[in-house]
Amino acid sequence: MVKTYGRIYKTEGIVIKRKNYGESDRILTIFTKQTGKIQVRAAGVRKITSRRSPHVELLNLSLFSLYKGSAFPIVIEALALDDFSLIKENLRKIGFAYYICELIDRLCAENQEHRAVFFLIESFLTRLAKEQNEARLIHEFEIVLIKELGFYPRSSSADFDSSLFIENILERKLATRRLIARFA
Repeated sequence: MVKTYGRIYKTEGIVIKRKNYGESDRILTIFTKQTGKIQVRAAGVRKITSRRSPHVELLNLSLFSLYKGSAFPIVIEALALDDFSLIKENLRKIGFAYYICELIDRLCAENQEHRAVFFLIESFLTRLAKEQNEARLIHEFEIVLIKELGFYPRSSSADFDSSLFIENILERKLATRRLIARFA
């Protein structure tokens, strides 16, 4: 449930994408429990003195206080609940986590609730931090994700290539697939 206080509301989300905006801001793509994928503006987080900066990093599970702005919601406060530091310490695991973020960003529409996908991402990141067989874990994630989003074909064989199937849905290559191919 989103806690609302007038134009201010709180939500829990995982940062799946970020891009610089202006001199000191960032536009974040966050996957939330309540509203699915949303874009928000994190004003001033690129400044050295920003207190919010470590809480809005890529892959962080954070609690966000947002103000309903005219174009994007604006991050007022952020508190990291889990930064998945074990993933961020391992270049191989980072590659797999970025791949998952790209899948979610490309396959999920904005502002559509997908609670099961939120919990799938959270569970996957927790397992990825501990798991040694990342390729098997990625394949499991792809299958569960396309089933959850309704893309899974009724007739699929045991050697189903989920990555190729996803690229066919998107009608484009996934940029991070080449990255994880080096690790597999």
